[in-house]
Amino acid sequence: MVGKKSGSFDKKGIEGLAKDKPVVYKIEDNKGKNLYTGVAKRGRVEARIKEHLPGAADPVRGGAKVKIQQKPSIDKAKKSEARIIKSQKPPQNIKGK
Repeated sequence: MVGKKSGSFDKKGIEGLAKDKPVVYKIEDNKGKNLYTGVAKRGRVEARIKEHLPGAADPVRGGAKVKIQQKPSIDKAKKSEARIIKSQKPPQNIKGK
């Protein structure tokens, strides 16, 4: 079964996402603005994105939708993440990437 590439930013929406490869993910608001971009290793996709839900360890405020792009390796995912952060400057990426 192929997981989906986007879903609502809630437990139910996150649970159906593809998780068999490393991913770059974007959490967007209801207008499609990128609020936060991150990476998750294969098998950790669901758990990592759930860490951004309200009340979780690393919450992203205002998220409405999550989109993922599968990558062949975690290194490629990290390179893609860096490019997205540099070009889109998501307001909640604050670790100086």
